[in-house]
Amino acid sequence: MTELPRDRMDQVLKRFELIETQMAAGPEPDVYVKLASEYAELQEVAAKIRELRQAEAELSDLETMLADPSTDREMRELAEADLGDVEERIDALQAEMQILLLPKDEADEKNAILEIRAGTGGDEAALFAGDLFRMYERYASEKSWRVEVVSASEGEAGGYKEIIATVSGRGVFSRLKFESGVHRVQRVPATEAQGRIHTSAATVAVLPEAEEIDVEIRNEDIRIDTMRASGAGGQHVNTTDSAVRITHIPSGIVVVQAEKSQHQNRARAMQILRARLFDAQRSKAADERSEARRLQVGSGDRSERIRTYNFPQGRLTDHRINLTLYKLDRIIEGDLDEVVDALISDHQAKLLAETGADG
Repeated sequence: MTELPRDRMDQVLKRFELIETQMAAGPEPDVYVKLASEYAELQEVAAKIRELRQAEAELSDLETMLADPSTDREMRELAEADLGDVEERIDALQAEMQILLLPKDEADEKNAILEIRAGTGGDEAALFAGDLFRMYERYASEKSWRVEVVSASEGEAGGYKEIIATVSGRGVFSRLKFESGVHRVQRVPATEAQGRIHTSAATVAVLPEAEEIDVEIRNEDIRIDTMRASGAGGQHVNTTDSAVRITHIPSGIVVVQAEKSQHQNRARAMQILRARLFDAQRSKAADERSEARRLQVGSGDRSERIRTYNFPQGRLTDHRINLTLYKLDRIIEGDLDEVVDALISDHQAKLLAETGADG
């Protein structure tokens, strides 16, 4: 049977029981909200710990009964029949507990900023970027997440040269974080008279949305340039096209926002800058933890080709985990769960191997 960190299980259960007691005492609303959030985080693992301990107590009782020479034959047969079932249940619960007790990525429950940019392939790359964005939109809809476009630069033949959106909801980053990288498409463009297959690409970046407490941006570290196009005056005087460019001097990160409202542009640009800085901090911390062992599927490198969408064969291949699925039509319509679940399982297996190596 799997060796589990019993001390850690004791700590989780004690903390969960303390939170239950504190919530029942009727604390102030702001304290209650914090307690409820932690309660929700610990509820599943606490329930599994209790279930495991109950099963272990059953096993102990059965073993005691079988070891007792005074146990009659009928009771012994029943105990022997139950023993295998209880041992199987304990094995399954221990495997679940291993996953539940893995180190948590603190960003998993955050909203995400999704950035998609057309790569090599001209108009076809922009069309593919548009297809990817719609795929994520449909997936978000299935998950009851909210997608809000922050900025978009449309391609000449459709699709997007670049599109940035926020995705809000429960567990967004945990399910989208492995989408970062180069996505490659192989298909016959609508404009291709000879029926030849073209290859083009788009780059996806998924960043955890950072709050002010996650990243401190000092006023002296940023330069803000504002530009306003000349408007027609009159009723349009406050709605002329405008742009805000924010440069983060220490990192060299530049964010440009160009919508109708300069005030909104500044808020949006700061939101994206905060996310990019937070992402850079997380990447640096991961690199410092280990050069050799990755805590992400693949390297997380934005330039890494992670996936190929082959339309003539109806095939999707994720190169990081050697996953090939022949249901591209459904995946491009937002049926992403099988791909996402496989990536998460691979990530968890790597973490289990790593914690085993550390132990």
